[in-house]
Amino acid sequence: MIVRYTLSAIFAILITFTLFWGMQYLIATGNNPLEGKIEGRKVEIGEVRQAQDAEQVIRKPDKPEDDTPPETLDMDIDTNVDSVSTGIEIGMAPVQAVVSVGGTGGFAASDGDYLPIVKVAPIYPRRAQERGLSGYVIVEFTVTRLGTVVDVKVVETTNSVFNRAAVKAAAKFKYKPKVVDGEPIDVAGVLHKITFEMEDK
Repeated sequence: MIVRYTLSAIFAILITFTLFWGMQYLIATGNNPLEGKIEGRKVEIGEVRQAQDAEQVIRKPDKPEDDTPPETLDMDIDTNVDSVSTGIEIGMAPVQAVVSVGGTGGFAASDGDYLPIVKVAPIYPRRAQERGLSGYVIVEFTVTRLGTVVDVKVVETTNSVFNRAAVKAAAKFKYKPKVVDGEPIDVAGVLHKITFEMEDK
């Protein structure tokens, strides 16, 4: 029993002396294990964000180049202006046509009837010119109280190739509106014939 206590006391003294000596050595040499350089990966959020902003500025998208060629529109070519007449009214109250092409002929219109002021000659369709086609189109429309033309539609045609040109021309017509009891009124169901003829070469 005495031997056990004696050995324990000797070991305790040795451990205490060793710890005391180690502390003295560290203080004397100035080595602090807590002040050592810790190696690792350094992450700087602020700088990374700035780099991303700079990259966004540098990589501005270039203006896209439109390599698609413009569509070729099927335009009508007015090469034979004299071959197209502005036509005559053939329905409703008959009026004197700007260009006489025969047929029903013109009648003197009363002061209250609608009267044509502007008639636009249609453009001869290019496909019809290339094929040497002639014909006519009868369109129906409404002359408004303002003298404009609305609701243009084809009621008779010799060839549908002329329809679009005839409708576009009729939509540009201008009229003196019909007056009843001192007030202009709309006139519906006005018929107009437009003739397309190729010139003899």
